[in-house]
Amino acid sequence: MSVILVQNSLVSKRYLETIKALDGKLYHLEYHQERLNTTLQTNKTHNLSTLLDPPRDGLYRCRVLYDADTIKIEYIPYIKRHIRSLKLLTSETLEYAKKYEDREDLNRLFEKREGCDDILVVKNALVSDTSIANIAFYDGEQWVTPKTPLLYGTTRKRYLETGKIVEKEITVLELKRYKKVALMNAMIDFDIIAEENIGDIIC
Repeated sequence: MSVILVQNSLVSKRYLETIKALDGKLYHLEYHQERLNTTLQTNKTHNLSTLLDPPRDGLYRCRVLYDADTIKIEYIPYIKRHIRSLKLLTSETLEYAKKYEDREDLNRLFEKREGCDDILVVKNALVSDTSIANIAFYDGEQWVTPKTPLLYGTTRKRYLETGKIVEKEITVLELKRYKKVALMNAMIDFDIIAEENIGDIIC
């Protein structure tokens, strides 16, 4: 099921929001609306609370594609990807500061993961994100997340605001000192994928 609104025929670069919907309830919509407004640099834009109408039964990924003039909304049944291994890959040119529909560069890097479930991107010698999520590491006292992610995610922002995580620059060499790893995005929230030796998931 999808909704397409077109206000004029001029289509610019499109952006993406992914919003969790469970049994008709939308999660953390205010964070997605804020990012949409920030991306378009205006408050006079698409009102997600009036446009979204997810199915009443089941878990769905609300996929919102938009620019200043158009919006397309799809409700896709969500199946979680189980990630238990991460391939460290370096890219000095990859940019994903805004949540673009176009993920071609990120997808090309993902294809180099070999036998791993996902990638962990290293940029300027610092750890950033996986292909689908922000990341956090536990050092025995607190959860830390890379200070320079590829994307400033909505779930990451929520947990920074509540103090559950803190920002820190993390080098590849520092990874071995952490005890746990968690991934963060709108669909999985805060998902711990390693609780003992994180070296076991880095491939």
